[in-house]
Amino acid sequence: MNIIVVGCGKVGTKLVTELVAEKHSIFVIDTDLEKLEELGNTLDVMCVHGHGESVSVLKNADVDSCDLLIAVTRSDEINLLTCLIAKKLGAKNTIARVRNPVYAEAIDLIKDDMGLSLHINPERAAAREIARLIRFPSAIRVETFAKGRVEIMKYEIPEGSALVELRINQLRPKLKTTVFVCAVERGGEVFVPTGDFILRAGDVISFVAPIKVANEFFETVGAISHKITNVVILGGGRLTYYLTQILIESGHKVKIIEISKERCEELSEIFPEAMIIHGDGTDNNLLHEEHFENADAVLSLTGVDEQNVLMSIYAHQQVPSAKIITKIKHFDFDDVLSGMDIGSIVYPKNITADLILRYVRVMQNSWEASMESLHRIVDDRVEALEFRVRQESEVVGIPFAELNIRRGTLVACITRNGQTFTPVGKDSIQIGDTLIVVTTHKGISRIEQILDDEAEI
Repeated sequence: MNIIVVGCGKVGTKLVTELVAEKHSIFVIDTDLEKLEELGNTLDVMCVHGHGESVSVLKNADVDSCDLLIAVTRSDEINLLTCLIAKKLGAKNTIARVRNPVYAEAIDLIKDDMGLSLHINPERAAAREIARLIRFPSAIRVETFAKGRVEIMKYEIPEGSALVELRINQLRPKLKTTVFVCAVERGGEVFVPTGDFILRAGDVISFVAPIKVANEFFETVGAISHKITNVVILGGGRLTYYLTQILIESGHKVKIIEISKERCEELSEIFPEAMIIHGDGTDNNLLHEEHFENADAVLSLTGVDEQNVLMSIYAHQQVPSAKIITKIKHFDFDDVLSGMDIGSIVYPKNITADLILRYVRVMQNSWEASMESLHRIVDDRVEALEFRVRQESEVVGIPFAELNIRRGTLVACITRNGQTFTPVGKDSIQIGDTLIVVTTHKGISRIEQILDDEAEI
């Protein structure tokens, strides 16, 4: 596809890098000439120096033959205006990053008039991810499929767990669970396991299950299963605003500690149900005065990564039973953070890039297949694809025992007539099914490409 990316900050640069790897033709627009030169020297992209909302600049980027324009500058107004002008000049689809809560309520009313295909709010998207983690406190990460019927969750196996030294094919008979383990991370390696794969302490497993089954699984293996009620949030920014909305609606008790008195007053007016504390979240005395030890979840969501890391480490030491969630703004700390006790890490900028990349893949593939959604469940090494089977094909009606599915690919579950199940050898794919396929192979766009005799992609 022909794609224009306006803004080459951290999100824009990540997007451009991924889109080039997927063989798209990319124009990049930015006012920072140095950044453009750096991108142009390292990636196969065409660069245009200037403002994205400029008609002449957009024309220089061949906007009239553009399949998709993505505006991710720091300014919501520029992003929206750029998309509006680009649409008028012939861009087929447009995506804008919009962060201001003021626009969140109005944008749904005007997006059709603007010709906006998608708008993404990083903080709102991050709030939804955190809310899913609070719903499943034992999970490191949660992704939703099949219109909310199925979840893919990450869970780290602790020492002494009932899972240690079990083969994958022993989970069902020994633990009486139907969860489907579709990926295992171990010592920097990633495995799409077969039935004889043996689990070990320290493994991070990704498994597929309906919500009820997932809850039963966590109880069976002795993971944290208590319901989270009391949530302490350190930092009162935009992410906290969106998350507090969700938590209050779902009946949680929320306490926010924010250093800005003015922001505390704003939050108090917006959320009278929440307890707003004016103070420094790094102040030990304040935390103890506010009965920090009674928290079921501690969320470090300030705008400073270093503060968030330190507060999460402290929270883990003081309240080891609590669910700990840490917001990180930058992409560059993964190796350092992996060995720290800071709970689940949420990257709002990473979420933004992944949502846009998912839309691009689904949009591209929808021209030739019925892919519903795509999630990267282990960085960029394993993908979970959701397909809707709409017509006859070489995979329909054949028992799985007879399907030559390519190595590194699993059909994790099937949803049929509202019921979800993990397929066994005698089962087969039927028209109307929704499938979740987990694979280490990039570029799968048709369900037939799960077969080993398919041409290389």
